[in-house]
Amino acid sequence: MDKELELLNEILSIPSVNGKDDERKIAEFICKYLQDNHVKAKVQYIDDRHANVLAVIPGKSGKNIIWNGHLDTVPYGDKDEWDSEPAVPVKRDTKIYARGASDMKSGLAAMVYLLGELGNSGEKPEKGIYFFGTCDEEKGGIGAKKILESKQAPNAELLLIGEPTGCRLGVAQKGCLWLELKVHGVTSHGAYPWEGCNAIEYGMEAFVRLKEWIEGFGHRVLGNATVQITMAEGGIASNMTPDCAKIMLDIRTVPGLDVKMVLKQMEAICEKLYVESGRRSGFEVNIMNERRAIEISSEHDWVKHFSHCIEMENEPAEEIGINYFTDASILTEGCEEMPVLLFGPGEPHMAHKPNEYVEIEKYKQYIRLLCRIFDICPQKWKKML
Repeated sequence: MDKELELLNEILSIPSVNGKDDERKIAEFICKYLQDNHVKAKVQYIDDRHANVLAVIPGKSGKNIIWNGHLDTVPYGDKDEWDSEPAVPVKRDTKIYARGASDMKSGLAAMVYLLGELGNSGEKPEKGIYFFGTCDEEKGGIGAKKILESKQAPNAELLLIGEPTGCRLGVAQKGCLWLELKVHGVTSHGAYPWEGCNAIEYGMEAFVRLKEWIEGFGHRVLGNATVQITMAEGGIASNMTPDCAKIMLDIRTVPGLDVKMVLKQMEAICEKLYVESGRRSGFEVNIMNERRAIEISSEHDWVKHFSHCIEMENEPAEEIGINYFTDASILTEGCEEMPVLLFGPGEPHMAHKPNEYVEIEKYKQYIRLLCRIFDICPQKWKKML
């Protein structure tokens, strides 16, 4: 088996399910691999289950780029829906199946492999490469937050995240806002609803009005912003008007729609409903998670350069949008002007699904493309291009 495929299989064989497994194990494995291949690397421990792996290869020019991949995966789901054990990579035909194969251990493995080859070559790239393997991306992003807090990130010309895009250019990603809406009303006998104030009904009305407003925002590759109820609870008994309710909203924003705008609109909606209820309703809004939307212009030099390199592989340089959030929202805090590109070998439609896979040729193509894009391929590898 080729060295790059061996590494991918090894990384896929280390379980790193968010909230269940010890994510430090995969950080430690990658760190040792890089050190064994003459790359300066270290593990950044966070707690008894979380750690990042950080590495750097200095460049000639003094300018830097950042490569990022996350270490964790989502749970396996119902294993009966899998054709093989999700924690054990299996090659079938032209694909490798395992949890994380697309999202995003293939992008992660490709970056680690190239850093190792570059370390062994003894050559310096034109631009320094900082690599951040981050934990907990699938939930709270504590890995990326730790890097930000410890000031490990340099001033960089580009943040490249190896999320699954099928080797297409991810030029925009939706932001994410999880809101908890608590509604207070007045209880009454179920036979006399006019004597009470139904907290569930007012909460639902607030959602309907917010949904109509949010879905009016759109983007050229991301489509419309969205909002949905993901959790709801409330009520006392089947014959009593509910005096309290709690609704969780999952909001996916697009560039041009930010958190402040959403909160201002929600405040206006709640104020209007308060008046409409005869001043008997009450509302409390709490932010449970927040990730900003990100985009890069099609006219940006990095986009043009990536597009040119992709076309040299006789592939179309297609631009796409990413609906899910990534660590880019955290890693660019305080330096929002840093260009971000999402670009990886995995398939976005396979993320979080049973029988997740990565195409072997797409994985190898991604490695070739990174060599070409960043001009980091020593002379002896030129034939692979």
